[in-house]
Amino acid sequence: MKKKLNILSVDDDFINLKLVGSILKRNENVNKVVEASNGLEALEQLKKNDDINLILLDLVMPVMDGLKFLDSIGTEEKYKNIPIIVLTTDETKKYESFEKGVYDFIVKPVREHVLNEKIDKIVEVFYS
Repeated sequence: MKKKLNILSVDDDFINLKLVGSILKRNENVNKVVEASNGLEALEQLKKNDDINLILLDLVMPVMDGLKFLDSIGTEEKYKNIPIIVLTTDETKKYESFEKGVYDFIVKPVREHVLNEKIDKIVEVFYS
């Protein structure tokens, strides 16, 4: 049996969080979704939820942006194996995101079939 994913969804835009959340709820590979509205909250959620096995990350956020979040977890061994998919409007940060260890990159607006294909691929590559 395939492993079901526990996903941390990070976005400062409430509507985007809810949109992505509704897509994830319909995906059979998803067990639970934890939300955060910036990188700092995401770090707190990672500490509270040690079962997270996929992060969906916006880059442009207040308090702590996605790139700073990637720097913060990049030094932590326990987070090294969690795949991260960036969901952003800022395509100029694609190269930098991959340099910081991101697994995949989606330019918003997020389309359900694109996100689901990427999640299915993560399950296949990392957890089957």
